[in-house]
Amino acid sequence: MKKEVSPLMLSEDHLTESGYVLVAKEVLPEVFGKVLLAKELLANGSAKNISSAVRQADLSRSAFYKYKDCVYRAAGGSHLLVLQATLVNEPGTLQSLLALLSAQGIDVVTIHQQKPNGATADVTLTLDVTELHGTAEQLLNQLRTKPFIHGLEVLDG
Repeated sequence: MKKEVSPLMLSEDHLTESGYVLVAKEVLPEVFGKVLLAKELLANGSAKNISSAVRQADLSRSAFYKYKDCVYRAAGGSHLLVLQATLVNEPGTLQSLLALLSAQGIDVVTIHQQKPNGATADVTLTLDVTELHGTAEQLLNQLRTKPFIHGLEVLDG
């Protein structure tokens, strides 16, 4: 017999440090599968735009926009790395970081940039490093040498 966990018993201690959890698809609401389908239709070109993708997936646009940045397929061969970087608050700094990551074969999954705090701004990046040219350690060492990066921390991966 399964023990039921009430929502009141669930605390931050039950979640991973990164805030991500792995859940069996059988227990997820149908909307998450539809969001994944719509994203795949867009990615493979079967849908030319979001309206077409959500129509094909039988999903509302509002549900797509609500969950599109929160739902990802756990691909068997992919490897995610979550970094927090403190960047110099100057025009083009984030663009330079993204160009460097792209040149290394890295796909940026999510970006969350904090409001600048004086001379610096914190940015959290979720990166798919499956196609990384080299090792994650080499990448981190290279990033730490860049003058526009004042701090770098691996949050997950």
